Amino acid sequence: MRGRIFTMFVIVAMLLAILSHWLSALWLGTAGVILALGGSWLVSAPLVGRLGRLRQYSQALARADSAESIPEEVPDFGEDEIGDLAHSLRDIAPGLRKLAERLSVELNLREAILGGMIEGVLVVDRDMRVTFCNTAFGRSIDAPAVARQGTPVANVVRYPEIIGLLREVLDSPPQTTRRKQVSGARGRSFELEAVLLDANSGAMVLLRDITEIERLERVRKDFVANVSHELRTPLTAIRGAAETLLDRDFDDEARRRRFVEMISTNAIRLTNITSDLLALSSLESGKALPQLAPVPLAECMGAAIATVEPEAAMRGVELSCGDIPSGLRVMGFRDRLDQVLINLLHNAVKFNKPSGSVRVSIEQMNGRVRIAVADTGIGIPSEDLPRVFERFYRVDKARSREVGGTGLGLSIVKHALEQMHAEINVESSLGRGSTFTIDIPAAQ
Repeated sequence: MRGRIFTMFVIVAMLLAILSHWLSALWLGTAGVILALGGSWLVSAPLVGRLGRLRQYSQALARADSAESIPEEVPDFGEDEIGDLAHSLRDIAPGLRKLAERLSVELNLREAILGGMIEGVLVVDRDMRVTFCNTAFGRSIDAPAVARQGTPVANVVRYPEIIGLLREVLDSPPQTTRRKQVSGARGRSFELEAVLLDANSGAMVLLRDITEIERLERVRKDFVANVSHELRTPLTAIRGAAETLLDRDFDDEARRRRFVEMISTNAIRLTNITSDLLALSSLESGKALPQLAPVPLAECMGAAIATVEPEAAMRGVELSCGDIPSGLRVMGFRDRLDQVLINLLHNAVKFNKPSGSVRVSIEQMNGRVRIAVADTGIGIPSEDLPRVFERFYRVDKARSREVGGTGLGLSIVKHALEQMHAEINVESSLGRGSTFTIDIPAAQ
């Protein structure tokens, strides 16, 4: 029994010894871990703080969208490797600031240039959303919405031709250019040029308003056609009369004289046409003009009436003028004003009725002088009034040619008055006569 108890005691003692050794090792290990963790925290805490500040500084550099938002002050990171990295970032910051400033200037310059263009510019991305649209584009197409960045093109552009052109370009290979002409509202015409920027950026449309160009082209064609017609008629008459005189032996002196008079009349008409064309060309040349000068209206009107009086007497037209103060002067050019008054008086006499009259009246008002030339002639239909100042436009073509008109007189009058900052208006009643009114600045 005693031996068995002794054996059990020995076993328990050994177990207690093993447990005591294990507990002692465990306590020492725990203490070591605690000490290691504490030491690591003491060492890493400043390092983590420095790395956090460095991360915040680098993120501030990355988020900067302008030169002002780039931080100038760099925290102190010491002289170790982390400090070297911080100093490298500090050296990069001025370059980033200069780059941001240059990009900002270039962006503002681009916005100013594109915004100030007469042509409309529209840029879209691959999803047909607006990335840029200048004011001229929206104004030209009467855009119903503001073309902010990211707005779908369909909300801005109401012309299916423009949307179709953009889709066509976006589906084409790079460097593709497409052109198209479209008709807009209020009779306007546009020329579109679309180009694919690259595979990812999208496409750009350049819009030009060619309404005025087309109008000028029509005017040019009409002018060439009218000049050709006006020159062809007298030239044909001259050629026919000359060939008749050359091919036949006339014994009748009266017939021969009639053909010669025909040649002379049409030669005079050609001279008048070329003279008026030269005068009109001079008025439209855009050459620098001298300063406007005071012109004595009484002298100018007297010279014009004296020029037209023989023709008025021959046609039985009474020509009269109201009282003009001797000191009344208007601002203009003497030769141009003479030309204007003579043209108006000539027309009033030529297109008058037998035993008709032409009355000139002068009125001063608000620093301007109003000159009215009224006749009792055939008058002008109301539908023709807006066009009487056009080149080669005639109300009664047959009578105009009969009296020797070139169709350029009123056009010359209008251009000459515009050079003198004056205006002309016309009122007429068919069969009762016309009144042309000049409103010209008075000399102070």
